[in-house]
Amino acid sequence: MNVTIHERDTWGKYVTEARRAHASAPPEWSPRDWKPEKGVFIHYLGGGSTSDLETEEDCQNAIADVYEDHWPKYFGDIGYNFLVCPHGIIYQGRGYERGEANAGGAAPIEDVGRNTGFYSIVGLIRSNDVVNETMLRTIRDLIDHLRTEAPRKTGGMIFPHSYGYDTACPGDLGMYARPGSTIDPSAPWTGVGGDIHVYRTQKWVNKTYGDKPGFIACPENGRIAWSTVLTLTQALQHELGISPLVQNFGPGTFEAVKSRGKMPADEKNENLIRLYNGVLWCKGYWASIHPDQWTSDSEDCIEQVYDDLGVTYASGAVVYKMWPHVLKALLRMDQFRLVPGGDKNVRTIQQRLNSRYVAGIGIPAMGLVPCDGIYSRDVQQGLMMGIQYETGIAASAINGYFGPGTQAALKGKGSATLTGDLRYLFRAACYVNSPTYRAEGEVKYLAADIGIDAQTGTHLGWLQAFQAFSQIPVTGHNDYTTWAQLLVSSGDTTRDATGCDCITEITLQRGRLLKANGYHIVGRYLDEHLSPGDEDYRGKALKPGEPQRILDAGLRFFPIFQYDGTQLANFTYDKGYDQGKKAHQKAAEHGIGAGTCIYFGVDYDATDEEIVSHIAPYFTGVKAGLAELGGRYVFGVYGSRNVCTRVSKGVGARWSFVSGMSWGFSGNLGFPLPENWSFNQILEYEFQSGWGLDHNIWREGSDPGVSVVGQGE
Repeated sequence: MNVTIHERDTWGKYVTEARRAHASAPPEWSPRDWKPEKGVFIHYLGGGSTSDLETEEDCQNAIADVYEDHWPKYFGDIGYNFLVCPHGIIYQGRGYERGEANAGGAAPIEDVGRNTGFYSIVGLIRSNDVVNETMLRTIRDLIDHLRTEAPRKTGGMIFPHSYGYDTACPGDLGMYARPGSTIDPSAPWTGVGGDIHVYRTQKWVNKTYGDKPGFIACPENGRIAWSTVLTLTQALQHELGISPLVQNFGPGTFEAVKSRGKMPADEKNENLIRLYNGVLWCKGYWASIHPDQWTSDSEDCIEQVYDDLGVTYASGAVVYKMWPHVLKALLRMDQFRLVPGGDKNVRTIQQRLNSRYVAGIGIPAMGLVPCDGIYSRDVQQGLMMGIQYETGIAASAINGYFGPGTQAALKGKGSATLTGDLRYLFRAACYVNSPTYRAEGEVKYLAADIGIDAQTGTHLGWLQAFQAFSQIPVTGHNDYTTWAQLLVSSGDTTRDATGCDCITEITLQRGRLLKANGYHIVGRYLDEHLSPGDEDYRGKALKPGEPQRILDAGLRFFPIFQYDGTQLANFTYDKGYDQGKKAHQKAAEHGIGAGTCIYFGVDYDATDEEIVSHIAPYFTGVKAGLAELGGRYVFGVYGSRNVCTRVSKGVGARWSFVSGMSWGFSGNLGFPLPENWSFNQILEYEFQSGWGLDHNIWREGSDPGVSVVGQGE
């Protein structure tokens, strides 16, 4: 990495006349030990602000002041090797000669002195400053230069000045002064993402509680993550007298907060005040800049938190009653304000769930749901608890699961004429299952229909479209089957289905039995990734002649390809490419005709991040592999609703085979059926002794499957 390093005379000319010649001269060789092979230390300028550094001349004057301050301390010279200004300019200090600024009297690192074996780099910021991207990129480039091109090369260590030494230096840069951060050229550039207040909270909690039994330190990087909130939870537990510390805000912690009976404004415990301010900073609220003081800024934040959660702050009784719930929500990764991609109408639903069922009714098993506008697993469970309450289930028996009691209640009160809060929840469920589709295209549920009493044409039209698209009876009514389809991805598992899939060979006799039981199409695997000698071998692949026997039984079939689709590591572009070609070869061997859709499986709950990093590249590889062999077959996707939708829209899957029976998958919660769904797998059961079957809804007019074979290459 070629970098430009401005020589000392650029700033030396601003030093007092008596030392100007020395300051402007090239750095002098130090006769003391000097072998900077370990890495770098990062520094800042100290307390205050550098808001006055508007021009390069201002920066050069500031460096001259550093020289003047260091001259009597560090053997007649500036202590730093290099200085980086906010404008992205690198200045020479002692250059490649020995620096003196790394607290040389502190304990050595790997038996090497801190000045002897490390360069020192100072960013021209102070304690009240936030580092900008330009400075971070320049420091990154400088470190790369020192590792690869400097006459005295250094190693991979990166430390803040405060490492093993009691100092606030390097301020905001401290969160980046570590290997693997955005300034480490061996790691990906991740940008400016840290928050100085979060960073200070992380440093404080690790230092204060690091020796307590069970305590697990969090990274000191200024970035909020589960590791930080769980560490703060442990700090809370210690202050409440709980030991050993655990990374979970469980019933014991909840009861301890409740028993204490104090709001933050009542607290005298400075550590708890620090913790509460830190938690607010971690949630993005502008709390007190004096961590150990509960100020009007802090109090305003707490009031805003309650308001964001949909809970009133006007009533003192409600405020105190809800504090354990609010603190638990603060010590999670939940967000309370609308996030990018969030829906303001979903947020209104979230706030109403909190207001009525947590603050109002006080359902024992229910906690505050996020209020970020994203329909998630926790929100789904909150909605289910609200429905359980409104259908007459006792508050003490509410659990948020779609069990027999809930199903019975929905078949009863839930299927009668709806009014009030139960009607609201039904329509909220409609909204979060939007859009749905009909022949002329997408149909969105109107937010205006959620909270009104009247039956509207738009509500009825959407509901009928949803029922038709989901392939359930089009009643235009809130019957049980419709409730089930809205609430769980499996829907009503007792409904008739014409599709199925299994790992069992379909003989002519078995095929006829399937046909007699109402099935018309069966899914079978093209191959198996394990050999017959493997203890996990299941013999699930199509057998020679089996496709024709399926057809002779009066059935059609659809091909599935899955090589251990339960592991993230198995989804890469290269594996998708190889498996696309393997699937083509196997399909052709069985005489499966051109144009057939082969479903490639994602048999686990892939997150959005994993879809981007692994699943989509895998299917891109599948697409390429099939194309290389002539594009004889098209590809479909098996997985959660989210996986199916993302792969279909992003990579081009022709049809979606939805793993609806995995109703607990996050990818099946709050996501509508994909527009191109062909099969919805709703139930696994034993069809005959030793013969397990998956019960699949086949969507009329979708993938016809295979009805003739013998057309292989």
